[in-house]
Amino acid sequence: MSEPETFTVRPVGVVRSVLTDLAEAPRQGREGAPDAWLEVDPAFSQALDGVTAGDEVLVLTWFHQADRETLRVHPRGETSNPLTGVFATRSPDRPNPIGLHRATVLEADPARGLRVHPLEAIDGTPVIDVKPVLDATER
Repeated sequence: MSEPETFTVRPVGVVRSVLTDLAEAPRQGREGAPDAWLEVDPAFSQALDGVTAGDEVLVLTWFHQADRETLRVHPRGETSNPLTGVFATRSPDRPNPIGLHRATVLEADPARGLRVHPLEAIDGTPVIDVKPVLDATER
């Protein structure tokens, strides 16, 4: 394999949440995650045009506290589960710690960003993109 190419990814915003402790955050949004704000950098505010309350979105985040050297984990942190490659899990610890979160937009505020539910990312997590969820006819 040839030398891997590198990429530059810059945050478009940041998560603002009542979740501040990684150890206390739910593993998945559906497991009791709260509402959160995706504060969008003013330079990207026009990118929110067309996003409205009720929309389902995929939020991509950068797990800035993740261990990028981890290649295998016990799924869900349960040592009774066999060690499994991170590409077969939703572990935040992985070579490129990109988080993928499905959420519903509760409020769209061009001056602030999006209030979404649920979101299990902790306060201060960089947001790298937001994409609409497409139904089968929109592919």
